[in-house]
Amino acid sequence: MKSFYLLLLTTGFFLCSLAQSKTIHHSAERLYYVIRVYHFADTQSIQATEDFLQQVYVPFMHALGIRPVGVFSMIRPADTGEQRLYVLTPYRSLAQWENTEQALMHDTAWWNKVPDYSRAPASRPPYARMETIVLRAFPDMPVIHKPRLHAPIAQRVYELRSYESPDEAYGLNKIQMFNAGGEIKIFDRLGFEAVFYAQVLSGCHMPNLMYMTAFEDMDARNAHWKAFSADSVWRHLSALPEYQHNVSHADIVFLHPLSFSDL
Repeated sequence: MKSFYLLLLTTGFFLCSLAQSKTIHHSAERLYYVIRVYHFADTQSIQATEDFLQQVYVPFMHALGIRPVGVFSMIRPADTGEQRLYVLTPYRSLAQWENTEQALMHDTAWWNKVPDYSRAPASRPPYARMETIVLRAFPDMPVIHKPRLHAPIAQRVYELRSYESPDEAYGLNKIQMFNAGGEIKIFDRLGFEAVFYAQVLSGCHMPNLMYMTAFEDMDARNAHWKAFSADSVWRHLSALPEYQHNVSHADIVFLHPLSFSDL
């Protein structure tokens, strides 16, 4: 069964619904990331899910030595008006993720801490749907990074980007652009606080990559991207013939860390 799960992930089917350093370095251990996206209908309250994440999910992960766990809400709703919560968890392997999920699901002592989440009636579920995205860290940033921010938590801005490609070959080309092409180095030189860069192994919008950057506030975010757009090295890299047409669609979500988030 475990080999089936691994095959499912690595062949691109989707599930739709440690040392921390900013220095770019290569490592034999490239982490896997799992992003849970909780979707909420207009009539639903987010509180039960936040309580579950704060009182059950994050402490359970910490007890197993899994950290940092990032928990974020949207700074502004999606264009549809939908609200979401995002949970970012790092794992050393896909097997660790699977074993941890199974352990959590079968630990009734933990689940009983938040009955509004774990024993909600079918007519009033705590969320509308949960999406799972599985990723693997890029070679040039193999581990997660906790941003070095000093602004009050209420002001901080986390930007989650997803770059979709026309097909798998273009997707690998964009990943190469980040790594061997030097795009990550440009972000680093310009002072971006990157949390992760990763290839999506299983998700709803493949082929795609995702990455997250963090800023003191929205003004700092805008200033960083202005500098990036004007950077001569970026302009040269983005004009190279071998890196043309490798992004067909981009999604940007602005997030705010919750008070109990590790990131």
